[in-house]
Amino acid sequence: MTTGRNLGLCVGSCVVLAILVHGFSSSAVKAETSSWVQRANEMPAHTNKRSAKTTAEAKPEGLLSGPGVSTHGKAMQQFEKSPPMSGVVKPAPGNDDPFLAFDQGRYLTALKLAQQKAEAGDPRAHTLIARIHAEGLGVKKNPALAAQWYKRAAELGDVDGIFAYGVILAEGRGVKVDRAGAAQMFERAAKTGHAAANYNLGLLFLSGDGKPENPYRAAQHIRYAAEQGIAAAQYDLAGLYQNGRGVPYDAVETSRWLKAAAEQGMAAAQFDYAVLLLKGQGLREDEPKAVQYLKAAADQNIPGAQNRLAYLYLEGIGVDKSKPEAAKWRLIAKANGIDKDQVLDEMVAGLSKADHTAAEQAATSWREKKLMPF
Repeated sequence: MTTGRNLGLCVGSCVVLAILVHGFSSSAVKAETSSWVQRANEMPAHTNKRSAKTTAEAKPEGLLSGPGVSTHGKAMQQFEKSPPMSGVVKPAPGNDDPFLAFDQGRYLTALKLAQQKAEAGDPRAHTLIARIHAEGLGVKKNPALAAQWYKRAAELGDVDGIFAYGVILAEGRGVKVDRAGAAQMFERAAKTGHAAANYNLGLLFLSGDGKPENPYRAAQHIRYAAEQGIAAAQYDLAGLYQNGRGVPYDAVETSRWLKAAAEQGMAAAQFDYAVLLLKGQGLREDEPKAVQYLKAAADQNIPGAQNRLAYLYLEGIGVDKSKPEAAKWRLIAKANGIDKDQVLDEMVAGLSKADHTAAEQAATSWREKKLMPF
């Protein structure tokens, strides 16, 4: 895998802090034709419902111990974000539960009730107030005020508040960027078994930003998050195995974790897993299944997957040969940023007028359905 990407972040169910991206290198039909996209746009939503409380997570065994091991190669990094409060709310009797009001979309009521509980020293109420101000729910967004409430929630020991304040410090939302401070917050939350905090802490160990660079420790934390089902962590763990960084190189483990992320709907993982299926790397070659994953990634607007699909249709790999279909995907990929591809562009130019028109119409129809810009 190669790497290179900008810093982003993970919060509760999973909204993410990014730094670097990785990808599989390849050539021709089995080649990658685009760099990795921003994972924050790829992560599938776990739920459309806003929720104010989190479910408990198991504490990792011995997660925060172990000697550092120097490894070679660069790695990706992206902080997981997620709403600081997620899960199913069990309504309390009466109408004085701010979390219930929040889940019902009564944000001003939730704010009023949470303020009452905060005055009584309720740590979770501080976190709820912070989120309302951070997201502008019923009030004007106020990052600085949200940061103050998150800080207080962290001081009072609310795990979600601790984690969210780490995100605030890492991204500089309403405060100055403080990666060392963020690392302290993530480590506190990680010790309780907070999956996203473990992931973010792993990313800091990976980059040496806020923590001494330690790929071995990074892999421990990222693995824990991956085992807890965070798709971005599964994706990055695959990258660590691919690069042999913090863990031994292992093609089978690479494919295993890439598949796990792909099955959660992560577009970049679907793209890369399709590449492995085409190459038979770490698993049995399976062209029809590769096509399925490529189509899934292409439908999520991954240019490289769209361009590679064009090659598959051009050469009849896993699908019936079809120049019009190949041209359709090439035109979609081109409109989506892959400006040049000599082989495919020459194929499109050589189409009959009727086939060229049909391909253009099919590409236009696809873009309209996906609300892509022209």
